[in-house]
Amino acid sequence: VQLQASGGGLVQPGGSLRLSCAASGFHFSNYNLGWFRQAPGKEREFVASIKSGGLSRGFADSVKGRFAISRDNAKKQVFLQMNSLKPEDTAVYYCAADRTWVAGGLYSRSMDYWGQGTQVTVSS
Repeated sequence: VQLQASGGGLVQPGGSLRLSCAASGFHFSNYNLGWFRQAPGKEREFVASIKSGGLSRGFADSVKGRFAISRDNAKKQVFLQMNSLKPEDTAVYYCAADRTWVAGGLYSRSMDYWGQGTQVTVSS
């Protein structure tokens, strides 16, 4: 199983970034996908999720209205479009997959599979 996140970088406040995560080694279309982040000195936190069929999504309150999540089951990829970025969005971002969809897509527990992270830094 592999989940390979990419697309991180340095961006100014108010800017945008699009993260991608390519998956392999499991039946991608059967899995719900999520993005999490971990800032220095803080615990990992949930950011966004999308159900296996792509019709349901969940977002942390801190990113609602600014971030969007999408998936391409044919290409086995999940994306996180991040707009209006703030310095507090600075973190390592991880993609993850899980067979079980939780209420509202608001994951607070560990997922079945995790990828390596990609660094996002929002700074002027």
